[in-house]
Amino acid sequence: MSTYAVSYTYTDDVATRDEVRPSHRDFLRRLNADGVVRASGPLDDGSRALLVVEADSAEAALAALDADPFAHAGVIGERGVQLWNVVIGGFAD
Repeated sequence: MSTYAVSYTYTDDVATRDEVRPSHRDFLRRLNADGVVRASGPLDDGSRALLVVEADSAEAALAALDADPFAHAGVIGERGVQLWNVVIGGFAD
């Protein structure tokens, strides 16, 4: 398994995002309990988020997030993924 930094850039539809947020967070909590999502949260003004994902590939990291309620609600305008080579620190199992 490798560690990936996944970024979300949200659309301007804040009302839908606020409405769907509880189910989005429940989804991420389940992935966290399974060891897939190691950390997640919004950045700066809330228009973007960072998710740290354990997966076999960048494609698998994104696929793990495909069922995110935010994606189904159309409030993710853009997703990015980058392999993160953790050198210091990390996540204990």
